[in-house]
Amino acid sequence: MSIRGVILAGGKGTRMGELTRVTNKHLLPVGAWPMVYHPLKKLTGAGVQEILLVSGTEHMGDFVELLGSGRDHNCRLTYRVQDEAGGIAQALGLAEHFCMGSRSLVLLGDNIFRDSLIPLLEKANSRPDWAWVGLKQVPDPQRYGVAELANDQLVGIEEKAINPKSDFAVVGIYIYPPDVFGVIKTLKPSRRNELEITDVNNHYLKQGRLGYSILDGYWTDAGTLDSLDYSNELVRKEPPRF
Repeated sequence: MSIRGVILAGGKGTRMGELTRVTNKHLLPVGAWPMVYHPLKKLTGAGVQEILLVSGTEHMGDFVELLGSGRDHNCRLTYRVQDEAGGIAQALGLAEHFCMGSRSLVLLGDNIFRDSLIPLLEKANSRPDWAWVGLKQVPDPQRYGVAELANDQLVGIEEKAINPKSDFAVVGIYIYPPDVFGVIKTLKPSRRNELEITDVNNHYLKQGRLGYSILDGYWTDAGTLDSLDYSNELVRKEPPRF
């Protein structure tokens, strides 16, 4: 079954203060490149050539100017506008026609990590009708969706748990089978008035169709001033593998 890439690069970047007054946070530098190059290079490095980028209305033109058709990156790029912030699952829902009949490999545009996607993709390919998530041990799991593991099986995911059942965070790397768009249409908005990706993952978990891979190398989101500094430090010390 074919697979298509989706980069979610929306959001206002309000936690970045003055840095994002006139630009999208995914265009800020991480290492020698704009942040958005990282997910793009991860996807093309894993052999994904059809890629959709989802962003808001304000800076879509900047992404098009930077990335163009994707030719310089050995891929074909399509763009979709997310009119207002409605959560990760809502943004993914915009990829329905783009991914029609294909699996989708979804990356959050502000996640910076060292590992190549190839091992994760190879593992997920053994179960093409399953959803698949990346996990990483973190010191502050209460900031993320937390994965509960038992006997090497994924048995639960809790969003921003006050008392996390593990220190494994669900990171912004997801693979979904074609039926994910039907799942998204059944979701109800959360307390944050967003469609939560954790609800999508829990749907597959309940069906016994959710696998995972644990990242070996570093991982961070780059969505705050501190984590942007940290991302740059990590990438300088140890360049990511594409």
